[in-house]
Amino acid sequence: MWTHRSWQGRLLAHPLPPQERLRHYASWCDAVEGNTTFYATPARETVASWAAQTDPDFRFVLKLPKVVTHERRLTDADEPMRAFLEAVEPLGPRAHALWIQLPGSFSPADVPTLSRFLARLPGSHRYAVEVRHPAFFTDARATRLLEETLTAAAAEWVPFDTTAFFASPPTSDGERDAWTKKPRVPLRSLALTDRPIVRYLGRDDTTRTVEGWQRWVDIVADWLREGRSPTVFIHTPDNADAPVLARRFHDEVRARVPELAALPEPIPVEPLTLF
Repeated sequence: MWTHRSWQGRLLAHPLPPQERLRHYASWCDAVEGNTTFYATPARETVASWAAQTDPDFRFVLKLPKVVTHERRLTDADEPMRAFLEAVEPLGPRAHALWIQLPGSFSPADVPTLSRFLARLPGSHRYAVEVRHPAFFTDARATRLLEETLTAAAAEWVPFDTTAFFASPPTSDGERDAWTKKPRVPLRSLALTDRPIVRYLGRDDTTRTVEGWQRWVDIVADWLREGRSPTVFIHTPDNADAPVLARRFHDEVRARVPELAALPEPIPVEPLTLF
């Protein structure tokens, strides 16, 4: 995500060599979603370069490869999981959570498979699960079954809040594209662990995006007061201003919880001059 085209030369300096791109992103935000790992397990050397560009407290939430979650559906996946875990090892404490995003067809009937999969994972990592089947949100028994399964594994349930996005019809090409691809599920805001993770999707209109996240400002502030350490990812359909919006969200939470540390100062896009 730190190579997002629309950020280049506007939010992040451009051009930048590959070994500098993440470092510049990390001056804007102190966490990143690892979406590319869904498509292919990165080389260990690549991951080592990510570690070299970030502080030890930077947070990677890395998505498990699709061969594990979507193709093999958590079954007979020992070898691709071994390769993935070996590849991400250089991140050390930066690997905040390994993100198990499951397909919409993964239903409550599949929870025993998830339970067995989680039981086989090493305890050296934390795990966070995102489900998209509607029954997990609308059927109390299915909700309880998943919560019990995740709690037993000390794993978190990742909500992807698209309620503000789907509140009214799309008004742009980017919104229309997201309208057909993003999950439409009810809001969920219950944390199961001390490290909740939230994914929020707003609109192209900044005002509507900010209005839609106000409930999360309250929730996240409460989590911080409870001693939890939440991670929040802010999205819009084109993500053009996502780092700016993420910092704005952080500022709003910090206004409620002043002891929350400030984010770093972004590296200037243009070199500083004396004149």
